[in-house]
Amino acid sequence: MVSVLQGIVAVVGRLMLVAIFLMSALGNKIPNFEATTQFMASEGMPMPKLMLAGGIVFLILGGLSILVGFKARIGAAMLIAFLVLATYYFHDFWTIADAQAREMEMIGFMKNLALIGAMTFVFANGAGVWSLDKLLCKSCCKDGKCETKKEEVAA
Repeated sequence: MVSVLQGIVAVVGRLMLVAIFLMSALGNKIPNFEATTQFMASEGMPMPKLMLAGGIVFLILGGLSILVGFKARIGAAMLIAFLVLATYYFHDFWTIADAQAREMEMIGFMKNLALIGAMTFVFANGAGVWSLDKLLCKSCCKDGKCETKKEEVAA
C-alpha cells in the first residue's frame, strides 16, 4: 500500500521536474515566438519556426504527461529529444573562445545533461505513484503484473 506521504512527494517531485519545461514554453517561447525564432536562426537551427513550434508542443505535452503521469515514458522521450537538440544548438561551449561565456554555456550544457538524466530515469521507471497510469492500470493489474501488457508495473 502506498502511503499518502509517498504519493504527495511523487506529485510534488513531478511538478518540480516539469516546471522548467512548462514555464519555458508558456512563459517564454510562446509570448516571444518571433524573437525566439530569430535567435534560433542566428544559432544555426534549421527551419527555426517549425522547430520552435515543434519544441513548444514537445515541452507542453511532455511536461503535462509527466506531471499527471499519463504515458510518462512517451513524455520523457519527447523531452529528451527536445533537450538533446537544445543542448547541441544552444549550449555548444566547445565553440566559444571567451572563457567566461564558455563557462556559462558549460553550465547550461550540464543543466540540460542533468535534465536528460532525469528524463531517462522517468523513461526507465515511469511516473511512479499517484499517476494516471497507475490509476488506469488498477483494473488490469494483479500482484504487480499488468495482465494486458504482460509486464511488471513500476512502483
